[in-house]
Amino acid sequence: MLELWKRTIRRAIDIRQGEGRSLFFSAAYYYLLLCAYYIIRPIRDDMGAAGGVDNLAWLFTGTLVGMLLMHPIYTALVSRMPRRQFISWVYRFFMLQLLLFYAIFQLVDGNSEVWAGRIFFIWTSVFNLFIVSVFWSLINDIFRPNQSKRLFGVIAVGGTAGALTGSTITTALTTLFMPVTLLLLSALLMEVAVRISRYLGDQESTMALAAAGDSDEDSSERGESSPEAQQAVITQVEQKQQSVIGGDVLEGARHVIRSPYLLGIALLMLLFTIVSTYLYFQQIAIVNEVYGDDSQGRTQLFAMRDLAVNALTLIIQLFFTGRILKWLGTGLGLALLPVISFIGFALLAISPILAVVIIFDTLRRAGNFALQRPARESLYTVVSRTDKYKAKNFNDTFVYRVGDQLGAWSYTAMAWMGLGLSGLAITMLPISAVWFFLALWLGKQRQKQLTETTA
Repeated sequence: MLELWKRTIRRAIDIRQGEGRSLFFSAAYYYLLLCAYYIIRPIRDDMGAAGGVDNLAWLFTGTLVGMLLMHPIYTALVSRMPRRQFISWVYRFFMLQLLLFYAIFQLVDGNSEVWAGRIFFIWTSVFNLFIVSVFWSLINDIFRPNQSKRLFGVIAVGGTAGALTGSTITTALTTLFMPVTLLLLSALLMEVAVRISRYLGDQESTMALAAAGDSDEDSSERGESSPEAQQAVITQVEQKQQSVIGGDVLEGARHVIRSPYLLGIALLMLLFTIVSTYLYFQQIAIVNEVYGDDSQGRTQLFAMRDLAVNALTLIIQLFFTGRILKWLGTGLGLALLPVISFIGFALLAISPILAVVIIFDTLRRAGNFALQRPARESLYTVVSRTDKYKAKNFNDTFVYRVGDQLGAWSYTAMAWMGLGLSGLAITMLPISAVWFFLALWLGKQRQKQLTETTA
């Protein structure tokens, strides 16, 4: 019976021999990270809304400054430490800060609490991008290109389940405890994630052997099944695990500027974040208009929205993501989200009301997590190891927040000049169209990179 169940699962999600354990722990790792984040996300959103939409642009500027401070520290660790060590350092650095924020919120009140909330909003926005970027860097380092198409969607299911759990925890417990108490639970989950990341790294040899024996894998990954060939693969992986990536703190940024492919990914990230920021600002404006000073009502709305997003994402990831990316390819997988954005902003321009903005945000975020994110991450499986950790982190953090800045301040400027919610939504239609064609181009470039690597 157990063997029948295993065969059914393998056929359903296309797991090959030797991949099951690594796939499970990758999903568990992502589950814990996103559960930790989604526990505190509604708290962050409430603190951002409490400060007013007029101050959001300044909070986004503060987030960019935080990224400017963190990225060199991170790349310095990557340059000087083995993978196992610098990943642990990054996560535990954020865990200590969670405990510090918990202590601060026990001591402040009044205006000091408002400012502490603004700092927490900025910190959470930095925290989210870094922990997820480091996770996907590790996954891209362990999984091979063909494995990414088949399995990244399954790994993303773990993240969705974690986000769903985190949202549920916050929705259920904010009526029983002070929301900031949940920061302690978030820190505990992060520590468990660190332990799993170490175990997952130890499974890299098994994944490499599975890729070498995969008849569908790229020619550069295929190998003979002889003991000598297998030992050569294991030795190569062990040497990589112990090696230090080296280089300097600005190497990732330089590679992005010099590579059309990496620069294209950066532009994809930029367009994505500009669109996301406009929608976020419009959502906050409409929610504040409806809920006024009802802080608990806003927090519960955001938490319920997150529940809907993650439930929908989970359904898509379980039944459609792997098949879409395998059948349609990376380019079309990337292109679906700008299509959703174009339609959503068109509807928002016609009817800028709470129901429209919440439904649009729910569909857009589900599309991002279920399709855009796995497809975007697979773009990095064909680049060098240095670029997987440094260039990727530069795009995921600094470029992401530059997009926030462009979106936040352009939104604020146009709103100040009198452009209403409908007009602001219309400005995102051409941005979504450019984003669509860029996604298709990147899909073609990924295939070209892969072909050149395996030639």
